[in-house]
Amino acid sequence: MTLTTDYPPALAAPVTTGTLFRFATAGSVDDGKSTLVGRLLHDSKSILVDQLEAVTRTSIERGFGGDTGAIDLALFTDGLRAEREQGITIDVAYRYFTTGRRSFILADCPGHVQYTRNMVTGATTADAVIVLVDARKGVLEQTRRHLSVLALLRVPHVIVAINKIDLLGFAEQPIADLTADLLAVTDELGLQDVRVVPVSALDGDNVVERSERTPWYTGETLLDLLETLPTTDDHEGRSPDFRLPVQLVLRPQGAVSPTVVEPDAFRDYRAYAGQLSSGTVRVGDRVDVHPGGASTVVRSITVAGRPVAEASAPQSVAVELEHDLDLARGALIGSAGSLPESTSSFVAELFWLGHRPLTVGDRLLVKSGTSIVQARVGSLEGRRDLDTFGLEPADRLELNDIGLARIETGTPLPLDEFTTHRRSGAFLLIHPQDGGTLAAGIVRSIERPES
Repeated sequence: MTLTTDYPPALAAPVTTGTLFRFATAGSVDDGKSTLVGRLLHDSKSILVDQLEAVTRTSIERGFGGDTGAIDLALFTDGLRAEREQGITIDVAYRYFTTGRRSFILADCPGHVQYTRNMVTGATTADAVIVLVDARKGVLEQTRRHLSVLALLRVPHVIVAINKIDLLGFAEQPIADLTADLLAVTDELGLQDVRVVPVSALDGDNVVERSERTPWYTGETLLDLLETLPTTDDHEGRSPDFRLPVQLVLRPQGAVSPTVVEPDAFRDYRAYAGQLSSGTVRVGDRVDVHPGGASTVVRSITVAGRPVAEASAPQSVAVELEHDLDLARGALIGSAGSLPESTSSFVAELFWLGHRPLTVGDRLLVKSGTSIVQARVGSLEGRRDLDTFGLEPADRLELNDIGLARIETGTPLPLDEFTTHRRSGAFLLIHPQDGGTLAAGIVRSIERPES
């Protein structure tokens, strides 16, 4: 039997070069996440000479590898002193590296239950998440927990790396049985694009180079997948709905600026700048704006100071409209007929990050796109049991809790459900006094005003 996975054509990954790809790692304690990341960095030649020398020296001092002279690959990511002393990952470690095909931002997330919020932080912006599973232990509760979080966050791609296959003698049947168990869990959770790769992080099998010790595996190596999977930006750029959250209104009135060669050309210039969150905008497109619901036409588009005929997400642009509208930071411009009706009440899944518990009636701020509005907690619908991921009654959310709450805002917001639009369906809860981030939230359902 040959172990591989046949993926639907819609999920097939086009070869993408020159793009930025964000990915994170997750898994249970001692599954080898940091070792896998170290192996990936080492074998892709992304380690500087001085870093390699420092890790080699530390490994020798600790007697790692004995007479073989092997290095402790986990030291490339576990940079905190407490992490090195305990041999665990505590905080999210970010690493940046480049191969011949792509640039990467890597978030190595901790595996302990008490650091669930750190894992959520690393996964929220990821194009893909690598979930490690110990080949000897199989699917654990923490594995189900992490996969459940990824299902809630709708992470586009999930790669399950079955690690430590060397300890099973590279036997095919145990890996095939474990793969079947994993796919049963991911199907149950509704995860769409799941890839399973058997690896040995310690020896490097199927991490960067294909292993000759697994002839029964015909799929891609871990790095091959990372270099070819489509990014979230690729998906958002192809969205039929163009969205531009306004960050800044450009009103240079060039006549008062001595650096402008032709000041009269900018005397009446007014444009709205920001980063496109989805879709493509073209000169001449009809657009709607929030707030106000006005409709107008795109007069010009500027990217990096140069006029262009069109721009796509995630480019940063300045858009000039045919009509002068009273728009400011926090406004939203979108293709005609695409903006959702504004709402002041919605139910959201909250990943609580604050040390003070959340209770009904708490007043805070909601940051959605570039807009920040006052809000209060109308009700708590329940808290997730982190073992079964079912909802249980709760009157508060504590640190690292995940739960459902009804949020009521003082100013209506044009929100989408997270299942419809990943970016406009996500938001932050902010402390109104100190500005600290209290929770990451995703919109589950929306109460629209009756017509």
